[in-house]
Amino acid sequence: MTTRRKLLAGGAAAAASVASGPALAAAPRFSDADFRRAIVIDGLGNIDDPSGDPNSTVMTPAGIAALRASGETAAHMTVNQVGNQPDVWEKTITNIATLDQVVTDNPDVFIKGVSAKDIRRAKAEGRTALLYGVQDTSLVGTELDRLAVLKGLGVRIVQLTYNLRNLSGDGSLEPANGGLSKLGRATIARIEKERMLLDFSHGGQRTQAEGLAATTRPPVISHTGCRALNDNPRNTWDAEMKAGADRGGVVGVYWMPFLVANSRPTAADLVRHMEHARNVCGEDHVGIGTDGVLNKTVIDDAARAAQKKFYDERAAKGIAAPGEGADIFNIVAEWDDNLRFRRLADGLAQAGWSTTQIEKALGGNLLRLYGEAFG
Repeated sequence: MTTRRKLLAGGAAAAASVASGPALAAAPRFSDADFRRAIVIDGLGNIDDPSGDPNSTVMTPAGIAALRASGETAAHMTVNQVGNQPDVWEKTITNIATLDQVVTDNPDVFIKGVSAKDIRRAKAEGRTALLYGVQDTSLVGTELDRLAVLKGLGVRIVQLTYNLRNLSGDGSLEPANGGLSKLGRATIARIEKERMLLDFSHGGQRTQAEGLAATTRPPVISHTGCRALNDNPRNTWDAEMKAGADRGGVVGVYWMPFLVANSRPTAADLVRHMEHARNVCGEDHVGIGTDGVLNKTVIDDAARAAQKKFYDERAAKGIAAPGEGADIFNIVAEWDDNLRFRRLADGLAQAGWSTTQIEKALGGNLLRLYGEAFG
């Protein structure tokens, strides 16, 4: 059964790239005033409450304090069950109801985000907007009217495929790389007609390329890495990133093992992927999509057992990507706490990014895209 924590939890030091040694001048920093002003959006992430009862829909004071200290303005939250099982639609509806209850039970903390205006209101009011998204269209299949139902329930972001093949096309782990189906083209057209944001994360290379060619509105690849830097099927090649950017879209870089061959990325690795995406796509088309939780991952015996169980289940279903493992945690260890976005801002500043570029990457680019996509 899906609990509040499963929905909210889903899926240190400054940048290691800065050389240590005698400090002749202060390292470049993104100012506190700049960070307070910035809109910070996790384009695919999860807000957890480590202090809370996993079956409660009410945030604890400690959880609220950590969220507010993080500066996070909005998060795109996954509400669906992935895969081709026959009950994914029903489970997704239940998940939406659960997350709705979380929003209702924490009115001073959350806003259900269905527009860019809601994100701006969350920023002004010191709350966090939760945007609902699905990471598969297996729950829709041939019943395209279900997309309108999802929109009515508040879903604004629709990912075409997960790691395996569905009726729309091949996911990133399908060896045939079969691309987009006729139904996939019809699904894209219906997503665009509903003015929902089309997400190509987890797609196979041909599915992404053919899907991007079929789009008429700005898309997103909400959580990925640069395949030119690490040839992992969960990462995206430059050509597809650039195609999305050319259509006005945004590429969100995740904080996942797939950034590096040894599955243990550093802060410097994360900055390197963000810089590559910026260089390929332009500074107006790169953002964040951590695909992780907000707070620190405490790695103890219980966490190790939970990770092994999680990986074993994914491996048994055939959805575990290369780089996942029973002892691999989805973290960038140096920035693994609720201040991760503040640390990222400083890391980008130390890498030479301007204040304006950092503000765009933190959330400005996604805010623009969301406004163009669904208002």
